[in-house]
Amino acid sequence: MGARKRISAEERKEALKSIYFAKLNNVPTSPRKMRLVADMIRGMEVNRALGVLKYSTKEASGRMEKLLRSAIANWEQKTGNKAESGDLYVSGVSVDSARMLKRLRTAPQGRGYRIRKRSNHVTLFVDSRNTNDKIENQDGTKN
Repeated sequence: MGARKRISAEERKEALKSIYFAKLNNVPTSPRKMRLVADMIRGMEVNRALGVLKYSTKEASGRMEKLLRSAIANWEQKTGNKAESGDLYVSGVSVDSARMLKRLRTAPQGRGYRIRKRSNHVTLFVDSRNTNDKIENQDGTKN
């Protein structure tokens, strides 16, 4: 490996140490349905988001709950803190389309209709709210 590639790889690894996320690839749910679930929890506090996902009737919410628990575990592993402090929140969720299985459904008069079975990739980011370092009053002075 060349020096330039090695330096950029080390920078990328260093940047990933401060980002807390979990990925779920090739989920056999359409991206549109998964985005509905992602929009429910985006920006929410982690414990509240787990409750919302647990009692949601959508099928995709079970997978999203498992992914959120994985992201919390990754945050705990990297920081060494526990998530019960209440300052952890879902900072971002992205849902991208993945491979599409193309199937044929028989139709009348010898025709065939194409069925597209969609799947998606989900990336969930968590972060902690730092309330101690920047507390400002209404007049602009810091405490």
